[in-house]
Amino acid sequence: MTAIHHTPDLFALSEIHGPVLRPGDDAYVAEVTGFNLSARHNPDVVVGATGTDDIVTAMRWAAATGTPVAVQATGHGANFPIDGGLLISTTRMTDVRIDPTERTATVAAGARWRHVLDAATPHGLAALNGSSTDAGVVGYTLGGGLPVLGRAYGYAADRVRSLQVVTCDGTLRTTDPDTEPDLFWALRGGKGNVGVVTELTFDLLELPTVLGGGIYFPGEQAEAVLRTWADWTTTLPTQMCSAYTLLRLPPIPEIPEPLRGGFWARVALAWTGDVQEGENLLAPIREAAPVVIDTVEQMPWAAMDRIYMDPQDPLPAREACSLLRALPAEAVTTFLAQAGPAVPDLPLLLVEIRHMGGELSRPADIEDAICARDASYILETVGVLPGPEFAAAVEAATTALHTAMAPYGTGHTMVNLHGTPGDEKDRARAWTEEVYDRLAHTKETYDPNNLLRYGHTVTPHAA
Repeated sequence: MTAIHHTPDLFALSEIHGPVLRPGDDAYVAEVTGFNLSARHNPDVVVGATGTDDIVTAMRWAAATGTPVAVQATGHGANFPIDGGLLISTTRMTDVRIDPTERTATVAAGARWRHVLDAATPHGLAALNGSSTDAGVVGYTLGGGLPVLGRAYGYAADRVRSLQVVTCDGTLRTTDPDTEPDLFWALRGGKGNVGVVTELTFDLLELPTVLGGGIYFPGEQAEAVLRTWADWTTTLPTQMCSAYTLLRLPPIPEIPEPLRGGFWARVALAWTGDVQEGENLLAPIREAAPVVIDTVEQMPWAAMDRIYMDPQDPLPAREACSLLRALPAEAVTTFLAQAGPAVPDLPLLLVEIRHMGGELSRPADIEDAICARDASYILETVGVLPGPEFAAAVEAATTALHTAMAPYGTGHTMVNLHGTPGDEKDRARAWTEEVYDRLAHTKETYDPNNLLRYGHTVTPHAA
């Protein structure tokens, strides 16, 4: 990839309503910095878009000048530093409109899930968001969107009704199942490879409350809890959504006692059925080992951040994931050998196996680019990089664990959790060969000059 290290004439961007910044400008660093601090962006120019018109103007300028483009709302998925080119920041575009009759939400490009839940909750409605309401709606959904409630309701992309998108010729388009269906297909699971989404409309759920929270055990009990959880997941109805997590938490004030500085095994869960039935189902987990903390309770969906307790403050992180076909006893043994109590100095903050299946395995009613429906579990890892001296250890531990678990995998990843994208072969692991090929053809139609070439991108066939 060749980065642009000169800035083309910016006169055409004078029509932008938001800030247009270059390196050295006072607000430049704040504008380009996202949640994942490991990706330190250095674009030639950043546009702080305030609305759709700003994005249209920016994309027309990029097309006219041949400037590559990246987009950032919250930066939760910023695993790749942008060097040169144009960065469109959508953080100011946070409008959310709820239609309680149709049970839909229409959100602007920079809206976070917290904005959606705050607007939907008064109507008794919920959304298929992920484990943190601080994440952006659009980027999450374009990558397919793996919800906390996925086993019960499927992927977030399955609920999309329509999208408004600026393609790389600067044209504003609206796409739905009947209007430019190839574009609609590619935007649901194909990430931001074919345009810049300015607005998204999707279905909401009638779900005012869930039974949710986390059950925490001493890390030394990791094996007992994991073997119980693995067996337990083979018997569950689709309404039970859960994950097994090993947490090695630093001794910092942001983490509450008694979790601070500890090594923990946790089962996080959300149950959408009858509360008492859910409590009864949890008995084997609570009996697996001595429980230190149990936060499971009936809660409004708007309070769902309590379930996974994801970090609220920006941090430098290295993410990765693998899709698993199954979790037999030998896979559990392999996992524990790489990440369990016998590896006390493992430099990974979080190692998690999330239960999939259920509605996540059901074919989409309207075809999309998601390629994770054959997975029964997903393995996720997060390593924190407080300084460059930690990078090699985190990378080695990440690679060792995912390599060891590869015999139990599908060979694929999910694009949102893939982590730092490598070469084309590595990036292609987020899709099947057939879907990747179709994405490349679709990108040739809508982005033949590969302007959207940053991050987890697909190479157009013409290139």
